[in-house]
Amino acid sequence: MDAADWDVRYSEAEQVWSTEPNEFVRDHFTTRRTGSAIDLGCGEGRNSLWLAKQGYQVTGIDFSSIAIEKARATATRHGLEIQFDVIDLELWQCTSPRFDAAVICYIHLPKAAMHQIWLSAFECLNPGGELLIVGHHPKNLSEGVGGPQSIEVLFDQAEVAAVLGVDNLIVSRAAIRKVPSAQGDRNAIDTVVVAKRPA
Repeated sequence: MDAADWDVRYSEAEQVWSTEPNEFVRDHFTTRRTGSAIDLGCGEGRNSLWLAKQGYQVTGIDFSSIAIEKARATATRHGLEIQFDVIDLELWQCTSPRFDAAVICYIHLPKAAMHQIWLSAFECLNPGGELLIVGHHPKNLSEGVGGPQSIEVLFDQAEVAAVLGVDNLIVSRAAIRKVPSAQGDRNAIDTVVVAKRPA
């Protein structure tokens, strides 16, 4: 789906995603010292909003102008100052380290583009900064629920380690996430990785 497709999707519902932060974002960054943070592919801003409430100075970017409009409106309602920008992640560039935290949640693109985004986000961190990547695990196709149905855009911990360097990883696991459905809770299998920029 391109930006226009996502604009349509975001226009058709008041809220496409949950208003609550991703559980892995919440669990990891609750105990971290605040600073500057970037939320890549922020959508309607649920993780950006939560990070800002924790005291982070947040920048959120997404290629859907409708999603960004909704994120800005929600931030205003909550009295939060967050910089939201309409930017295609595949064109995004960070020329120097400037963030203490970076979040990439459920961004699934062709491998070359996805790897470049991971690297750019990691290189944009200040020394000691942490990048959290969450995505659907390849096992989710056969053993889980939801997410892209193409193995080509899914990834596991080993793939992230190969791109970012295994020595930089402080969290690397496959995680089970409960997804409510009409038939009761079902399991989704996610890849969860945190990479730390050397001090």
